[in-house]
Amino acid sequence: MSANISTNVSMNLSTSTPVEIAIQAADFSLADEVALLEQDNLTDGAVVTFTGRVRNQNNGNSVSSLTLEHYPGMTEKALAKIIIQARERWNIGRVKVIHRIGELHIGEQIVFVGVTSKHRHDAFAANEFIMDYLKVKAPFWKKERITLGKNTEGIAEGENSSDTNTREEWLDAKDSDNNKAQTWS
Repeated sequence: MSANISTNVSMNLSTSTPVEIAIQAADFSLADEVALLEQDNLTDGAVVTFTGRVRNQNNGNSVSSLTLEHYPGMTEKALAKIIIQARERWNIGRVKVIHRIGELHIGEQIVFVGVTSKHRHDAFAANEFIMDYLKVKAPFWKKERITLGKNTEGIAEGENSSDTNTREEWLDAKDSDNNKAQTWS
């Protein structure tokens, strides 16, 4: 995937407070995103953010990278629907969702969800709701490159091999993520 792939959608969603959805290969600055949520926003007392990063292990395997793909157009609509549902449940102000695509490496940022509201309860709940639904409802496909361990087949005892078995696996939503999203129903 090209590093300049980006889809940004700004929408009103029947309110006067901004909503922004960005699907992009480029990294983002957490400080810049928080500043944008706060800029000229004197009505909201709470700003809650979540940032997800690529971790080095999953399901007992060492992870070396994560590749994310999406369905352009459909993904933005799914995210907008999730945000609309959050607005119906809580009194929230500004919302920003960034989801990266392409090949990402250990420690890199994957996703940002920022929500403002007059009070912390609504901002925390809406942020968690958006993230929970994003994990199971948004059309992203994740492929992990995992290392299975050293390949010792055909190596005589006492010899070392630097070769490792790696493979790529497409990931399904975890049962725990599905169960967490179901708690909002």
